Amino acid sequence: MSESDFARCARAIRFLCESVQEQPRLAEVAARAGVSEFHFQRMFQQWAGISPKRFLQYLTLQEAKGLLMESRSLLEASLELGLSSPSRLHDLFLSLECMTPGQFKERARGVQVGWTVVPTPFGPALLAALDGRLCGLSFLEGEDPGPALEELRARWPLAEFRREELAPLAEALGARFRGEPGRPLSLMLQGSPFQLRVWEALLAIPEGRVLSYGDLARTLGEPGASRAVGAAVGRNPIAWLIPCHRIIQGSGALGGYHWGAGRKRVILALERARISA
Repeated sequence: MSESDFARCARAIRFLCESVQEQPRLAEVAARAGVSEFHFQRMFQQWAGISPKRFLQYLTLQEAKGLLMESRSLLEASLELGLSSPSRLHDLFLSLECMTPGQFKERARGVQVGWTVVPTPFGPALLAALDGRLCGLSFLEGEDPGPALEELRARWPLAEFRREELAPLAEALGARFRGEPGRPLSLMLQGSPFQLRVWEALLAIPEGRVLSYGDLARTLGEPGASRAVGAAVGRNPIAWLIPCHRIIQGSGALGGYHWGAGRKRVILALERARISA
């Protein structure tokens, strides 16, 4: 992609971020970028990995969350964000968060996240759950769960964290580490629509196989979004189960890993050994 296209998209993103309350139409945003609507739609999709409309919806949702956290009513939040009716905001929450605005307000305070530290073949890991669903799995450096807990708190800033046994989840996770099917695990994931698409695509990569960032972008139908894919892979909140360790660089080099390149090498080696066996 040319530098001029990059500059146009960057200008459009700044405009969208500054104009959420006006809910600008596609024609207005394309005019700011200096291209036709048709060209802008394709250019933005290629550069950002999502459509301009979806990006504006995501920005609107984040602004709405802030207003609702301030105890604004649904009507007040809708009007401030330039939406024609509360039903539009209601539908936006359902499509992007799978919950209503009221449910979000209820969950925003007093949410209880349970956590524990469990042994794994790749070192101790912090396991976290919300409403019985796995919301975090992070390998630890040493025995200190502090850094992993801080990452959890950044994702759930108003939640109450308490140490629990979480025996059913720990047992199901242990079975999977032993190569056994175990009982089904439900996940609670927070992320942008594009991040969720990337994490879902990671789940489809078979054990023992690796893809490059470019390969993964192409499987999503976004061949020009390797950088955005890489950022989403790096923000995966659930280690090993969502196998971001199966993504390597296009050159064939191992590449980075949120929980350490050495651990990534060990995980991949074990997976290849299992396939060979």
